[in-house]
Amino acid sequence: MKKIFVCLMIMFGLMQTVLAADIMPQDVSMKFTATLGLYQASNNIVLHSEPRENSPIVHSIKWNEKEVFPDTVKFSDLFVVFIPSKELALMAVTDETEDWVEVIYNNSDGSRGWMKKDDPYKFLSWLNFYNMYGRKYGLYVLKGAPESVNDMRSATDENSQVVARINMPKFIKMNAIKGNWVLVSVVDIDAQPKTGYIRWRADNGIKYLFPAIK
Repeated sequence: MKKIFVCLMIMFGLMQTVLAADIMPQDVSMKFTATLGLYQASNNIVLHSEPRENSPIVHSIKWNEKEVFPDTVKFSDLFVVFIPSKELALMAVTDETEDWVEVIYNNSDGSRGWMKKDDPYKFLSWLNFYNMYGRKYGLYVLKGAPESVNDMRSATDENSQVVARINMPKFIKMNAIKGNWVLVSVVDIDAQPKTGYIRWRADNGIKYLFPAIK
């Protein structure tokens, strides 16, 4: 009986390792910040050198929740956000036309290609993405963000009054986005509610906060 139990545990462990782990940004990235937003990728990604169907194919990638083909491609390089349970597989978009998006398919070296849209509503600008997911799930501060991000201000201005400071937040609620600033309400470790503006990204596009999708 003990041997059967051990075998079952090993099999369960192997099954768990097959599933790809969720991917969410953890650190401030200085690379490839000039992006327009995110695109929900289909399971069959065909990338062209130009936004035309007769242009050369630079890469063809297929994936499911367990693996990517070819196996030289990593989930973490392909997607900015990958949460199979929510059917989210989002790639960074660097350019867009009416029918095509240029996406980064390797987040390590910035390799990119053009993908034909199979649904125009699958593209989300950063503002639309934050409004959709930030409002629903709240935000979290990325590692490496400057300390000044924790200063909650009275207005969307670096010189405006600091009205409170984020220390160890239980939850950062997103209320509204104004440019590179976001109005948030925070319940901190001291249980005191605080409201004010903080920067969610720098003027050059570097993200400091990200939707806490769960």
